[in-house]
Amino acid sequence: MSLERPRAAARGMSFVERHGLWSEAQRAAARALLDEIARRGIEAVRFSFADLHGILRGKTIAAAEVEAALENGVGFPSSLLAKDTANRTVFPVFTPGAGLGMPELQGAADALMVADPHTWRVLPWAQATGWVLCDVYFADGRPVPFATRELLKRALARLAREGYGYLAGLEIEFHVFRLLDPRLAPADAGQPGSPPEVALLSSGYQLLAETRYDLLEPAIEVLRRGLAGLGLPLRSFECEYGPSQVEVTLGALPGLACADAMTLFRSAAKQVLRRHGYHATFMCRPKLPNVMSSGWHLHQSLVRASDGVNVFMPAEGGILSPVGMRFLGGLLAHARGAAALATPTINGYKRYRPLSLAPDHIVWGRDNRGALLRVLGGPGDSRTRIENRIGEPAANPYLYLASQIHAGLDGLARNLDPGPPDSAPYDSNAPLLPRTLGEAIGELKKDAALRDGLGAAFVDYYCRIKEAEIARFNLEVSDWEQREYFELF
Repeated sequence: MSLERPRAAARGMSFVERHGLWSEAQRAAARALLDEIARRGIEAVRFSFADLHGILRGKTIAAAEVEAALENGVGFPSSLLAKDTANRTVFPVFTPGAGLGMPELQGAADALMVADPHTWRVLPWAQATGWVLCDVYFADGRPVPFATRELLKRALARLAREGYGYLAGLEIEFHVFRLLDPRLAPADAGQPGSPPEVALLSSGYQLLAETRYDLLEPAIEVLRRGLAGLGLPLRSFECEYGPSQVEVTLGALPGLACADAMTLFRSAAKQVLRRHGYHATFMCRPKLPNVMSSGWHLHQSLVRASDGVNVFMPAEGGILSPVGMRFLGGLLAHARGAAALATPTINGYKRYRPLSLAPDHIVWGRDNRGALLRVLGGPGDSRTRIENRIGEPAANPYLYLASQIHAGLDGLARNLDPGPPDSAPYDSNAPLLPRTLGEAIGELKKDAALRDGLGAAFVDYYCRIKEAEIARFNLEVSDWEQREYFELF
């Protein structure tokens, strides 16, 4: 048996072994995981997977059952794959093929979470609790095609066939508020429930001001302590421009590890801060007076698989290498379609405003924070990279990164020329980014390279769920409508 334990061997071949789901390195990591559970007295382990929206879902397994869960997976209702952001089931899962053309999902049948032992963590903020991130499989051992971690792995494998690896670093803006009222009365329960009532931790607009940071520091200290021991490459904690707004940066990681880190960071921040009376939100633009939009800036480069050298580094006098320029050309060519994956909420499109440090035109610039794509580095700089400023912090990391890889690879394949940098990105004649999620969904549907890279079935599935969210939004009467029409007419 792969874990080499008498109890496991007595049961015969496991699901993981039968379908060859782990490498030798993963088997070794699983053995080390079990040893650490015994050595540290871990009592429970959270088995989690990231759903379509990048939200972690899963089950908590008692320590005595973890070995069996590692070997044979953990079942969960596959209807979780059919839900929108309000947890409403979009597809008719009790009809033939579950409305998705997949009999394996009919009737909310079980799918299986299979742990990736390399992601093992002991959670510093939860008593005697471990955590492991999972991939999602059908009962016959096939990966579920709508599982977003699997989609990123496929994109990375495609990139590897071209001789490259993907490296990415993260800048994550978000808000931290003091929690005044969690709104937990029965009348507040709903789908979704009532949002909490909160107060600011700082006021005014004070980018990087030390005194404003000091006002935020008690909450940031709680976050730092909670993140200790998770192994994330934390670089900085910063006071962002708006009231109660924070930025955390993470150092560069290989593609899958980077997306895993973002998923863990976002969930950990919300959990840790909530336990201490704070509310962290990665919503792009909260409906609170005077707050600023938050973005997620993705720094990315390609490295040569054979030796790890950054292939974006240019020759003397250049801005990017020929490979880097063609990759950049692909990102520009597919920016409108990729917007639906980098900014997947209705709210996120309220960030694309001129003169706001957020992009609104599809342009690139050299160290220009108004551009969609900001190129940093230069000759001899091993950190030369392309920063994409399109994303919102609520984006599913696996889809955001996968969209970049497929777009960039199309640029390489077609030798796309990005043209010269734009020094005035807000006054450009270049095309605009989509102004709404509906517009972005329309662009994604017709983007041949993204449909081919992600799979046409996945794109149709993704768009169907997002269109269901848009339909619900369009049926709501907003504060704007009440103010605009109620008295006038």
